[in-house]
Amino acid sequence: MKQYTVAVLGATGAVGQEMMRLLEERNFPISKLVPLASARSAGKTLKFRGEDVTIQLACDEAFEGIDIVLGAAENDIAEKFAPAIVKAGCVFVDNSSAFRLNPDVPLVVPEVNPEDVKWHKGIISNPNCSTIITMVAVNALNSISPIRTMTTSTYQAVSGAGAEGPIELMNEVEALSKGETYIPKVFSHQIAYNLIPQIGGEQFEGYTSEEMKMQNEGRKIMHLPDLKVSCTCVRVPVIRSHSISASCHFDVPVTVEQVREVLAKAPGVKLVDDLANKQYPMPLETSGQDLVFVGRIRPDLTDDCGITLWCCGDQVRKGAALNAIQIAELLVK
Repeated sequence: MKQYTVAVLGATGAVGQEMMRLLEERNFPISKLVPLASARSAGKTLKFRGEDVTIQLACDEAFEGIDIVLGAAENDIAEKFAPAIVKAGCVFVDNSSAFRLNPDVPLVVPEVNPEDVKWHKGIISNPNCSTIITMVAVNALNSISPIRTMTTSTYQAVSGAGAEGPIELMNEVEALSKGETYIPKVFSHQIAYNLIPQIGGEQFEGYTSEEMKMQNEGRKIMHLPDLKVSCTCVRVPVIRSHSISASCHFDVPVTVEQVREVLAKAPGVKLVDDLANKQYPMPLETSGQDLVFVGRIRPDLTDDCGITLWCCGDQVRKGAALNAIQIAELLVK
């Protein structure tokens, strides 16, 4: 099998580190790994396949001779280096939101629209973490009848805000247990024992940028240009794994039995749906897992053509790093 030279842009961050672990774990056909980061980290080493690999400075020249670049950096970094990556003849699988809605850039969830990889022009975008988890959970239902609208609420773990999110939660819990105060730095309010119903800034009619991703990215991924989504995104005091409540609405009545049968066979899905025995998806169960767990399937009592479900998935793994690796696996096929 052909071997590939792979660079990880943003290799020192949580997603970059997860990408490196998955490249090793999934035995990706890689001849050389090139970790890329800022000048602050360049020259340090990271472990890969039991050996020390030196972090290189992220610069335009660093992409020469690279086959695939896995992006785990912020929008400004992705936008800065994308021209050099494409010029060097690499394929850029980017986890930022910089190119997701660009009509010339595929937005791919391999369990949903793997065929879109074929029309890339040097850049392929990884969707938002909550969008990925939700699309894996609901896409197969389109085989019964196309989804017309969705009403969703996300319950997003603190690690979705970066490595400092869990630290802030732990520090707040410790301070509160001692009767001390703690001034939030990562989140706009105390997250310990609290919920914060805002992720991102206002974008449209009171909806935040994070909430609009579910509709705008979902349309592109599922090839449903008229899909309408009403989404509420909430930060919750959970360390890892995002959870989503989703009510899907169709043109025809859909039964719980139909949904269970379809989801039991859906790629990337694990059906965990036994209310009587208290079996349903939970963040603790899905952390570190590749699959999206789906359960609590029931009729939407407000709509005869609606179905409601609950899903959980590891947002660092499937919601970011794994999805990017799966895209790279499609490329090498």
